[in-house]
Amino acid sequence: MPDVTKTAATAGDAVASPPVTDPAGQKQEKARSLWGDAWTDLRRNPYFIVSSVLIFFLLLISAFPGLFTSASPTVGDLVKHYVGKPELGSVGSEGWLGYDIQGRSVYARLVYGTRASIIVGVLVTLIVTVVGGIMGMIAGYFGGAVDAVLSRITDIFFGIPFLLGAMVILQSFTERTILVVVFALAFLGWTQITRVMRGAVITVKQADYVHAAKALGAGTTRILFKHILPNAMAPVIVVATIALGGYISAEATLSYLGLGLASPTVSWGVDVSAGVQAIRTSPHILLFPSIMLSITVLAFIMLGEAVRNALDPKLR
Repeated sequence: MPDVTKTAATAGDAVASPPVTDPAGQKQEKARSLWGDAWTDLRRNPYFIVSSVLIFFLLLISAFPGLFTSASPTVGDLVKHYVGKPELGSVGSEGWLGYDIQGRSVYARLVYGTRASIIVGVLVTLIVTVVGGIMGMIAGYFGGAVDAVLSRITDIFFGIPFLLGAMVILQSFTERTILVVVFALAFLGWTQITRVMRGAVITVKQADYVHAAKALGAGTTRILFKHILPNAMAPVIVVATIALGGYISAEATLSYLGLGLASPTVSWGVDVSAGVQAIRTSPHILLFPSIMLSITVLAFIMLGEAVRNALDPKLR
């Protein structure tokens, strides 16, 4: 442990230490930080590699859907009724995965539906991480009455069933756009992040470098964001990454029930709901968006598990 005069300047920083020279004049290996060790482990983890490739591909599809199909996801042709089976030999064509009940390309809707799911998942995760992280950091650092009040508020929201509460909120809106769905999910989804951040901050604030920073006159804001936050973020990142897949699944569930996104917005949940009507005659309408949704959720769960294993020293 460095002495007190140096601790406040270096504690919590993720900068690796300079190489140390032993008495024989040979340079020893640089000391690595937690994040450096985690990145080294992640690069060797096949789950991280596979999930990262899948997520990159999904982000590419959502950002540039026109690169993958020239067909329209909303324009249908009743001549191409859903009785037309998938043309599996024509990879990437308009009729590759068949047509739905309105004659719209299933493949085009899969491609464009990626954008809605990714946007909802990412935005909800960002909002709940920021809101829940700030509340958990304040509650864990100050303790006492502040912690008691914030913890009771968190308990109240935590006691509301997530999907049921989101359904009630969405039912009050006549037009359920992407932003409305994001608001409903984020309004109820921040509690887990708050609890995780609170516990991490309670542990970190007992560290010697935090006491040294206080002794040297560092302000509360500097201590929170310079010393405590970087060292308490690891478990929050893990929970947020895994939860992102859950939010995508929740959006699809709400859309399937008719309480989430609705036409003309293209969504996998909407397509799954429509595919139920023709599951006996044309199961491909239901099958392909379900597979795409499962792959997406699985990719984010795999990424979260890989990050958890890399950031938790007990699992190494």
